[in-house]
Amino acid sequence: MDTEILKVLIILTITVVLLILEVVRIDLVAIICMLSLSWTGLLNPSEALSGFSSNAVIAMMAVMIMGRGIAMTGIMERFSQFVISKSGTSKSKLLGSISFSVGILSGFIQNIGAAALFLPGVLNISRKGKIPASSLIMPIGFAAILGGTISMVGSGPLILINDLLKNSALEPYKLFSVTPVGLTLLVAGITYFLIFGNRILPGAGEKLDEMSDQQKMIKAFHLPDKIWHFKITNKSMLIGKTAEEAGIWKTYRLNILGLSKGKEVEYAPWRKTKFDAGQELAILGDENSVDNFSKVFALERIGQNRRFSKLYDTDRSGFAEVIVPSRSELVNLTIREYSLRRRFAVEPVMLFSKGEEIRGDFSDYKILPGDTLIVYGLWNKIEEMKSGLDFVVATPFKSSMKKESKTPVAGACFLFSIILTFAGFPISIAFLTGATAMVLARVMNIKEAYQAVEWKVVFLLAGLIPLGLAMQKTGAALFLAEKVLNLVTGKHLIFLILSVGILSTLFSLFMSNVGAIVVLAPLVINLGELGGFDPRPLALMAAVCAANSFILPTHQVNALLMSSGGYRNSDYFRAGGGMTLIFLIIVVLIFYFFYM
Repeated sequence: MDTEILKVLIILTITVVLLILEVVRIDLVAIICMLSLSWTGLLNPSEALSGFSSNAVIAMMAVMIMGRGIAMTGIMERFSQFVISKSGTSKSKLLGSISFSVGILSGFIQNIGAAALFLPGVLNISRKGKIPASSLIMPIGFAAILGGTISMVGSGPLILINDLLKNSALEPYKLFSVTPVGLTLLVAGITYFLIFGNRILPGAGEKLDEMSDQQKMIKAFHLPDKIWHFKITNKSMLIGKTAEEAGIWKTYRLNILGLSKGKEVEYAPWRKTKFDAGQELAILGDENSVDNFSKVFALERIGQNRRFSKLYDTDRSGFAEVIVPSRSELVNLTIREYSLRRRFAVEPVMLFSKGEEIRGDFSDYKILPGDTLIVYGLWNKIEEMKSGLDFVVATPFKSSMKKESKTPVAGACFLFSIILTFAGFPISIAFLTGATAMVLARVMNIKEAYQAVEWKVVFLLAGLIPLGLAMQKTGAALFLAEKVLNLVTGKHLIFLILSVGILSTLFSLFMSNVGAIVVLAPLVINLGELGGFDPRPLALMAAVCAANSFILPTHQVNALLMSSGGYRNSDYFRAGGGMTLIFLIIVVLIFYFFYM
C-alpha cells in the first residue's frame, strides 16, 4: 500500500471514529481533519482550504438565509395553520396532509426547519384532540427527512454531491434531477404510517386527558373560552355608540377582542372608539350574555372571520396573567387613566385586588402594587408589556414579530432563485442571489442574515470536503473501490447498487450525513468507473441514501423531535426498521430501472 494512501486512510479512520463518538464537536473534528491533510503534506494549503470556497458551502449558507427570511415574514406559519385547519379532526387525514406539506417544504428549506415549523401546531392539535403527540410527531419528522430528497438543495449531502462530482470532472445534476425519487419516497413513507402507524408508533391508539396551559388557566379562573363573531347591521342601535356607552362591560360582562371593517383589524379597541354599520366584532363571553347583547343591538351572527384568525390561534394569542409591581406607572391609577387598551391593544378580562375577584367593568378601580390582571391579546403585544417596567407577565409563552408586509417580496426572491436554476445558473449562485435580494429588499438586515447561518454546519462542510479531494488525489478512493468491487464482481448490477445503498445507510446512522457522503462519494465514483458504469447515478444514490437514517435518532430532525414525542431509542428502531427497508427497496429499484 502506498504511503500517501495509508496516511489518508488513517486520517479517514480517526475522523470517522471521532464523528461517531462525538468526543469533540463535529465541526471541530472537520477542522482538525482539514488541517491534518495539510500538516501531512497530502494537500497544499489552497487545496486544504478549498472547502470554504466550494459551491456546496455557498449554497448551504444561501438556503439557510432564505429559509430564515421566509420564516420571518410568517408565511410558513400561515401555511402550516392553513394545512392544519383543512385537515379537520380525522387523524389519518391530519397525518397525511401535514406530512406531505412538511415533506414538500423540506425539499427547499432545511429539514429541521420544516419539521420545527409544524411542531407547535401539531402539539396544539394533540392537546385539543387528546391525541398522543408520540403518534403524530415521528411521522412528520420522517416526512421532513424524506422530503429532503425532493430537490438538490433539500439536504446537505445532495448539495454537496454536485461539488464532489465536479472535483472528479463529472457533470453536476440539475435542481430537480432527484425529484422523482424524493416524491416516491415521501408518498411511500406517508402510506407506511397510515397503514402501520397504529402498530408501530407508541401511544397510537390512546387518548390523552392532558390540558394545555391555556386550558388550565381557563379552568382555574373560570374564564370564557369561546369567541363569537357578529356584524353590525344598518338597523343596529350600536351605531355611533362606544363600548362603554353600550354597557358591554358593565351590563353584559363581555369583552371586545377585535373590531374590523375591510381589511383592517383593531385589537382590543379603545373605549372611545365609536361603532359603525358594517363593522365586524370578535366578542369574548358566555353564550347567554352574547345572545342577549346581539338581540338588543340587532347584530348579525357570522362565522369565523379570517381577519380575526390570530385571536383563536393559541400560538399567536391567548390569556395572560399580568402582575403590577410597585415600580409600575399604573400604581394608584385606573385602567381608564392609564389607557391600557390604547397602549398595548390587550383586553383586560379580570382583576384580582386585595383578595377580591373583579369582573365586568373595573375601569375605575385604582390599581395597587401586587394587583393581578388577566388580559387577552396577541402574544407580540403581551411581549411589549413584558419588556417594559410596568408589568410582570407570569404566563409563559413564545412570541415572534413577523414582517408580514414583506411576504410577497420574500416569496418573489425565493421564486426568482428557482427560476435562475432553470436558466442554467449554478445552484449556489442562484440561491445566493435570492438571499442577497432578500437583504436588499429589507426582508432582513445583514446582521439577521449572518445570524441565520448555522456556522457549525458551514465548518463541517468546509472541513470535510478536502478529505474527499485527498482520497481522489492519493488514490485511496480507488484502492477502497477495488476492494468493494471484488466483493460484487460477477454478480448482477443490482447487487452493486444495493451495496452502495447499504454502505451509505450504515455510514449515515453512525456519523453525520454530510460526513458520510464525503467519505463515500470518491469511493462510489471510482467503483462505477472500475465496473464500467456511469458513476454519476451511483454518487447521486449514495447522497440520497445518506437520508436513510431512521433506526436511531442520530439524524438532527429525529434528535430535535425525540423529547417532544417522548420517544426512546427502541421506538425509532421499531418504526424506523420498516422505513429503512422500504427506503432501500424503492431507491435501488428506481435507480436500477431509470438512472443507471
